[in-house]
Amino acid sequence: MTEKTYKDLKKDVWDAGLCSGCGACVAVCPGEGLFFETGKGMNSPVSTGTCKEDQDGVPCGVCYAICPRASGEMRQMLGVYTEALAARAGFEVPHRQSGGAVTAILANALDEGLIDGVVTVTEDRFTLKPRSAIITSSEPLIHEAGSRYSWWVPLLASLKEAVVKRKLRRLAVVGVPCAVQAVQRMRASDNQLAKPYGRSVRLLIGLFCTETFDYRALVEGVLGEKYHVEPWQVKRLNVAGKLEVTVEGRDQVTIPLKELEATVRPGCRSCTDFAAVDADISAGAVGAPKGSTTLLVRTPIGKAFVDRAVASGRLLVEPKVDLAAVEKLAKEKSKRK
Repeated sequence: MTEKTYKDLKKDVWDAGLCSGCGACVAVCPGEGLFFETGKGMNSPVSTGTCKEDQDGVPCGVCYAICPRASGEMRQMLGVYTEALAARAGFEVPHRQSGGAVTAILANALDEGLIDGVVTVTEDRFTLKPRSAIITSSEPLIHEAGSRYSWWVPLLASLKEAVVKRKLRRLAVVGVPCAVQAVQRMRASDNQLAKPYGRSVRLLIGLFCTETFDYRALVEGVLGEKYHVEPWQVKRLNVAGKLEVTVEGRDQVTIPLKELEATVRPGCRSCTDFAAVDADISAGAVGAPKGSTTLLVRTPIGKAFVDRAVASGRLLVEPKVDLAAVEKLAKEKSKRK
């Protein structure tokens, strides 16, 4: 049976404005035939024209098989979870966005040898420009804590380097819901080209997300031109029904999301998943006391990593989560079509 090729993906997802930009198709393409054009902003991948299935009839179809938007499946509300915790790091995390709980779990896992790498987002502290990265030790992970997942970046494009080039086999992936969906499709896929990626992800952490923003449109456009905020002045960004910008030496800047519509990635408008329901652990600031992170522990794997971090003293937890606040944002996002 002929598998669907990148041409089907282009027609069904890219041209339809549904692409999440997660980078999964770029990572798994065995011929390295897909890529994001540098400096093009909120675009979909493009093809080099070297698709083996399309040109030579060699069975593949992996790009379509793992695309989180190709299935048309809708994910809503909070999903299945076994525990809801308010958590914070038991050590200093200099640039943490909320409680530093995700950093604490991952740092502990790296130090204990439970994982051998983390696929994550890092940023230039001066410009805030994001990039996908692979981190293999706890010290740089802690240093990079607090990177803004609100920016669009093709996070999963780094999986090819991690799995194929570096041969890492015990990875953690931290990403927004679309990236989590793609990794879960890799884990569950029968496609032989997807299996090495799915088998290599030991822990999948999803972050609460309403939408992601184009870096240039938001930083240079809205923040710079309208609010006169330079990127190096930004200490913290939080999206919770509005964009809250903590600025060095100034009062907090609060921007209604309606003002940011032109900066939102088009594919975000079709996403109904706020709480990353396919993750092993979901995390976000919403619902937790100030200085803490809400954790929704979903799987035995997720629980094991949380328990190990708690046992080491690197993660402090308490059952004080305002789930109504999380449910409110999840409900609002679930109304999208």
